Amino acid sequence: EEAKEKGDEEEASAAATAAGKGETAAVEPKYVIWPRIDQKTCLKAIVNAGFTPVIVENKQEGDQLYTDVEGIAQQIRKLGAASILCVLSTSSCFAPRAPDKLEEIAALCKQTGVAHVVNNAYGLQSPKIMGRLDRAARVGRIDAFVQSTDKNLMVPVGGSIVAGFDKKFIQDVSKTYPGRASMSPVYDVFLTLVGLGETGYSSLIKTRKENFGYFKEQLGKLLREYGERVLEVPDNPISLAFTIDSFSIDKRRGATYVGSMLFKRCVSGPRAFARKTEKSVCGISFKGYGSHCDAYPHDYLVMACAIGMTRKDIDKFLKRLNDVLKDIRKEQKKVREQKAKDPARAM
Repeated sequence: EEAKEKGDEEEASAAATAAGKGETAAVEPKYVIWPRIDQKTCLKAIVNAGFTPVIVENKQEGDQLYTDVEGIAQQIRKLGAASILCVLSTSSCFAPRAPDKLEEIAALCKQTGVAHVVNNAYGLQSPKIMGRLDRAARVGRIDAFVQSTDKNLMVPVGGSIVAGFDKKFIQDVSKTYPGRASMSPVYDVFLTLVGLGETGYSSLIKTRKENFGYFKEQLGKLLREYGERVLEVPDNPISLAFTIDSFSIDKRRGATYVGSMLFKRCVSGPRAFARKTEKSVCGISFKGYGSHCDAYPHDYLVMACAIGMTRKDIDKFLKRLNDVLKDIRKEQKKVREQKAKDPARAM
């Protein structure tokens, strides 16, 4: 988790820098419009840069959460474009949230004259996401998009890449860099790209896409044995989530206990979410924190099928997940038997 947070902080810092360069209005901007994504470092970047986040809640259709573009437009009309630093959208995220509707947001930002910065954390490894970024830039406005080096290029945590469609703008962003940080992230990326080459990296991208389909299919087969299912989030090409509604053991060991047991088996990537989770981040209270909305109807566990993952890794994860689910079912049976024998003690 610490490594993930550090990697997210690098992206958030870069996004805050890029957003700051988007300031062009005579009126001092103070707001950042932010379609809700439950990731702490995005919010911290906005607040620590001295701006006020304006959170736009997501809509839900089926299992999938998606962008309320009209909600963004309403906030722009309400606050006035001159008072808004930028819209900070997200192109890659954890299911059940879908990537933001980049083309519609970009068109809205172009129409209203509001800057648009995209958190593209995992997006570089997805042709689908990169294609949407390209289309959004053609129909509207994208000032910069920021991606993680460790998530996309398999290097140690600690770097991010700020990119855009206006060379001068990116050069201006680059000039704000103080130049006192470690050379290691640049060195790591350089060596990785030279070692892989275009053919090698393209091959990894193709394999990742194939693995996503394989992972979803095999995960679905396993979950059906336990009465659970993979959440259908068709617009998210990187992340998979599945329900764990029936895996609470008792009040102390709720649905997120699945995540704890996986961690004990050296599986550190998945994140478990339980309904009715409340959290305060930067003084802002969130209901249902972790699910990107106030009241998602399922407990679930989510993970990314990222570049570099192999089918062997997937099979190993599925075996460990199966072991965990079996163990929890055994514990649930013990609790039921104990409750039948001694209801007072079972409480």
